[in-house]
Amino acid sequence: MKVTKEQIYEQLEYVMDPELGIDILNLGLVYDAIIEEDNHVKIIMTMTSMGCPMAGQIVANLKRQLHATLPVQQVDVEIVWKPQWTKDRMSSYAKIALGVHA
Repeated sequence: MKVTKEQIYEQLEYVMDPELGIDILNLGLVYDAIIEEDNHVKIIMTMTSMGCPMAGQIVANLKRQLHATLPVQQVDVEIVWKPQWTKDRMSSYAKIALGVHA
């Protein structure tokens, strides 16, 4: 069974940023999900800052979530810094929850 990008994004809504209490998808941290042969998944994402102390935990939780819920063989995460994350990438839900004004 081939995994879809939609299935991956649905599961990423369960991966929280422990400091902010909002999922990484609504925070706008995920830039892309690439599905290669044999359900090998590559997630391209960023963090809210280069020194994010929760980066390791977020990546571990992301991998755990996808392995536990989807038939993925391997999950690789590439952290990128361009384009740089800004509050503009956040969903309306995340902005309201965090009290961020547009």
